[in-house]
Amino acid sequence: WNVTSADPFARGKFRLHPGPVPMHHQVYLHLRELLEQEKLTRGDRLPGERELCEFYQCSLVTMRRALDELAREGRLVRMRGRGTFVTEPPIDRNLALLDSFTEEMRRRGRSPATRVLAASAAKADPTSADALGLTAGARTIMLERLRLVDDEPLMLETVHLSAARFPGLLDEDLETRSLYDILATRYGVRLDYAEETIEPVALSAREAELLKQKRGRPALLVYLIAYDQRGLPIEYCRALMRGDRTRYHVNAQGNGFSALRMAT
Repeated sequence: WNVTSADPFARGKFRLHPGPVPMHHQVYLHLRELLEQEKLTRGDRLPGERELCEFYQCSLVTMRRALDELAREGRLVRMRGRGTFVTEPPIDRNLALLDSFTEEMRRRGRSPATRVLAASAAKADPTSADALGLTAGARTIMLERLRLVDDEPLMLETVHLSAARFPGLLDEDLETRSLYDILATRYGVRLDYAEETIEPVALSAREAELLKQKRGRPALLVYLIAYDQRGLPIEYCRALMRGDRTRYHVNAQGNGFSALRMAT
């Protein structure tokens, strides 16, 4: 095999313990730990199944169940006739940070980009009107954007804002500039906090094509309402995040949890 970092399978054997935790899950947890600690990194090819069985002292069925679970999570890819390879690790996003998507990715050494798929005047439907505190049918601005990291699509989002509050917004460069930076510098609006709801979904045919996924693949559907310092709703956003490339973190605060998300 071609593990390029210090080979975690080179010495000794991993001892599985009989008990309440199934054997395949113990193997899964150890492999997951190696991935989290970057002892297995992108492009590494794991030993063959029988070599892994010898290392973990387990059956082939046990080994395959553990590998299948990591493949379902997108951490490994299994290629017939070639072996099992480590994929790109998920991109961590901290819900407690209200920060620019672009700046966050750059701080992580990534190269972010935005592709505007649609930018137009629209009429508020009942959902967006309620989120923005508008009457149904009020004039809004609708933006559909594909967010990329290292030239790989990561997020598909649809943003709604009040047209009356942000006249001329559609004249701005919405691909190379941060939307929140435009709101701050042109309109004097700075976001203070956000409410967010996250749920798992399966991608539609169009969504899958844009995100370069197979139809029906799992994704995270994120609904966000962002507020200014006066508590007025500024943005209503529906975003689809690739389930295989995104991982969210939440910081506990007392008896509750932070519900903030990175700004876009």
